[in-house]
Amino acid sequence: MKRAMVFAAGLGTRLKPITDSIPKALVEVGGKTLLEITLERLKNEGFNFVVVNVHHFADMVKAYLHCNDNFGMDIHISDESDCLLDTGGAIKKAYTLFKGEPFLIHNVDILSNAKLGELYDWHIQKNNAASLLVSNRNSSRKLMFDMDGRLCGWRNLNTGETKLPWGDNTPNITMESAFSGIHVFSPSLAEQMTGYPDKFSIIDFYLATCKEYAIKGFNDEHLTLNDVGKIDQLQEAETFLRSLE
Repeated sequence: MKRAMVFAAGLGTRLKPITDSIPKALVEVGGKTLLEITLERLKNEGFNFVVVNVHHFADMVKAYLHCNDNFGMDIHISDESDCLLDTGGAIKKAYTLFKGEPFLIHNVDILSNAKLGELYDWHIQKNNAASLLVSNRNSSRKLMFDMDGRLCGWRNLNTGETKLPWGDNTPNITMESAFSGIHVFSPSLAEQMTGYPDKFSIIDFYLATCKEYAIKGFNDEHLTLNDVGKIDQLQEAETFLRSLE
């Protein structure tokens, strides 16, 4: 059984004032909520066990799932109502729900043509600690990989800030790619989160552990992606969604 986690807890500040009254996950694109679109994609790719994290208007998300019979899926809630935990903290809180099995993580505001099942299967086949879906799309922030596809750094192209956890032993960087917000996480990494605070970034965690663990990039040359951002971009997102049909 393929398992997944949907990040649906965000405040959705870029989509204000819509998100003043509903959570980002329930914002509609093309007549469907972002959460429904994401769950449908997962279901069609063979993912039936899903954990959804909630914070902003958490009860609305829970009620929405209940009213739709969980869209015919086995859905569990990771409740962050008391405190929004960021991406790493969200995984740390929820990973026990997956009972030691790897799981795919998908941001609720990402629309794409990503082959989610293929990414998951590749992760299992390669026995990676984590597998990050990346592409060569335009982005101000890039992840850096060596010739074997192993994560070894991060760069902000606008500010010049660079993070190289390998230091002087940084391998030869052969690829700089943009992260999609979609990745697969293995429980072998979970114990490394023990000393982390409740709230932290998963990318910072991956950078801190990439020297000891196989955290690799899955580069999809054919990936097309739309990050549902500001309100005036919702029409663009709807057009993009139709192009995927």
